[in-house]
Amino acid sequence: MYCIEFVSLPSSFVSAEGGLFNFDATLPLMAIQVLVLMLILNTIFFKPILAVLDQRDEYIVNLATASRQLAQAEELANSYQTKLAEARQEAQVLVSNAKTEAQNSIAQEIKEAQNKAEKLLLETSKQLNIQQEQALATLEKQIDILVEQISGKILAFEK
Repeated sequence: MYCIEFVSLPSSFVSAEGGLFNFDATLPLMAIQVLVLMLILNTIFFKPILAVLDQRDEYIVNLATASRQLAQAEELANSYQTKLAEARQEAQVLVSNAKTEAQNSIAQEIKEAQNKAEKLLLETSKQLNIQQEQALATLEKQIDILVEQISGKILAFEK
């Protein structure tokens, strides 16, 4: 039904001046309309879309940069943690060595003090023994003198 109507178009359509393409004022008008439409679409539609796409690209670049920086920060943090653990271990070894040296030094000083005390005790003991022997020797002399005096008086009294 529609085909029949299309075929039965008036002859003025088919046999118009210029045929199928008419290059009068409609071609420049259509070109101007297309340019105006492009300008309107460009300002209203394409510029905002391009701005959003540019923002998205910038966001993606910033996100990639941020992820790289985050990875670097994590790597640095791990490196610092490792170095900190090593430093703590070294400090612990140094403290342990210093503690051992201090204990050894104190033990040696105590041993030296004990040796000095023993020497002093032996020396004092020897001096006391010498003084005791001297006192006994003087007492024996005095006892001998007193015994002679007493026996001289007893003999003199008996006579």
